[in-house]
Amino acid sequence: MIYLAIVSVLWAFSFGLIGSTLSNVDAFFVATLRLSFATLVLLPFFRPKLLGGKNCFLLCVYGSIQFGVMYTCYMKAYQFLPSHLVALFSIFTPMYVVFIHSILQHEFSPRYLLAAIFSVIGAAIIKVQGTPSGDIWLGFALMQVAGISFAYGQIAYRDWKRSHPSIDDLAVFSMLTLGGALCAGTFSLFFSNTEYLVVSAAQWQAILYLGCIASGLGFFLWNKGATLSNAGELAAFNNAVVPLAVIVSLFIFNESQSLALEDLFRLLTGGFFVATAVIIAVKKGRVSE
Repeated sequence: MIYLAIVSVLWAFSFGLIGSTLSNVDAFFVATLRLSFATLVLLPFFRPKLLGGKNCFLLCVYGSIQFGVMYTCYMKAYQFLPSHLVALFSIFTPMYVVFIHSILQHEFSPRYLLAAIFSVIGAAIIKVQGTPSGDIWLGFALMQVAGISFAYGQIAYRDWKRSHPSIDDLAVFSMLTLGGALCAGTFSLFFSNTEYLVVSAAQWQAILYLGCIASGLGFFLWNKGATLSNAGELAAFNNAVVPLAVIVSLFIFNESQSLALEDLFRLLTGGFFVATAVIIAVKKGRVSE
């Protein structure tokens, strides 16, 4: 579990960094760069012959979903939401981890419907000045696609790794990030806006940090931790980053200065409903586990 704890701290600071530095750069382009740098970090461990053709294909598919789709939607959400709301709306990932695990185990519970209702109520309560309602819901939807993609990738990789315990993690993970980079690159090729492809020196530094440290090192440690954890533990650590990320975005990156007292009250109230939704779902997952 120490791997998951380390990455939780690393990722907590990424939200505010992206919101303050990269929100005006094309999301598809940034996603491609971040995952490409992560792939380069792991390139020395690239061993396709060790994995075989079928496993290489499967891992690329898992990586394209967990990292490619997730990070593209995640970056796009910053165009509609401040970073503290991006962090808050990422709280649903544990719910999706448990939900997907239960579906694969042919289990279902009405708790998941109740959790979904609480999550929507929480999102509806949160409405800060200067953020149109349409943007709130579009950003919320993007973060749910990102959360589902990330959750599915974790579960799929965990199950695959448990059936291939002798294969080196670094060799496997270089294939996952390659799949993510190819997926994000495809999105960028067709959907990037060339007007937003100019990157300053400070933005390049941020991208390098996010690609090499937060992604290259962080994603490897996260999936390594996932192979050593059960569904309940994985869900809990998915959620550990959220409170810290919200605090960092609000008070270190100074987003709290743009919020009125009413906005903070809405954030706290909506956050309560959001957290309740996750507790309802994850509690069921731990019982099932």
